[in-house]
Amino acid sequence: MEATIVPDIQKHYPVLLNELISIITPQYGGTFIDCTFGNGGYSKKILEYSNTKVIALDRDIETLNKAKEFSSKFEQRFLFRNLKFSQLNNLKIKNENIKGVVFDLGYSYIQIKDPKKGLSFDNDGELNMKMGLNNFSAHDVVNKLNEKELAQIFKYFGEEKESKKIARNIIKERSKQTIDTQILVKIIEKSKSFKSYKVHNATKVFQALRIFVNKEISELINGLINAVKVLKKDGVVAVVTFHSLEDRIVKYFFKSLSENKSISRY
Repeated sequence: MEATIVPDIQKHYPVLLNELISIITPQYGGTFIDCTFGNGGYSKKILEYSNTKVIALDRDIETLNKAKEFSSKFEQRFLFRNLKFSQLNNLKIKNENIKGVVFDLGYSYIQIKDPKKGLSFDNDGELNMKMGLNNFSAHDVVNKLNEKELAQIFKYFGEEKESKKIARNIIKERSKQTIDTQILVKIIEKSKSFKSYKVHNATKVFQALRIFVNKEISELINGLINAVKVLKKDGVVAVVTFHSLEDRIVKYFFKSLSENKSISRY
């Protein structure tokens, strides 16, 4: 197996599409798993090669309409499942010869700008951040968890240096009113000793909440483990990471597989 690391980027659309295609080589045919179907960028490119098949996954049910378009166009060459990529082992693919598994982590522009999802600190309204198949929302986290739990989430998943102060001020404020997106942003801004002009002060806390709500760390680890299990010999896992925490996990995972295996870095 060849494990491939693609460096992190801050956009979700497939800007590294051509580079990734050169790594997984669909021009030679085979079955590929697109673990983050989204708007179908990777799947579409793979399916341009006539001897290919794509099994696509996405936890976001709103990708279903795009998946239906693909099913209509590519018929038996395209299969979509509304699953988290940690559920790769739930796919019935014993007879499939999986040549490559692709992950493009993070969020699409459409998802970030969707006010119903509540992913961005630029939006008004209720905190949500659920990407699909979730047990709770960011609203539940911020308005129900205790101070210590909130501080730990902000520290470990957002690497927020002022996690304790922010958590303490959230507890104070929610005794007066329910915390929504813009109230949370104001709490963070008031809590921060240093005001950054390059990165929004709420970035790390919102990242932490998205990771926690969607269980992104365990999802990624289990997704990688299951990807390796379904690959054929000399198959490829390609990962585009979104933030530094994901990047470290992917690199550590591939390093653990590197003994007696070749690793290609791009």
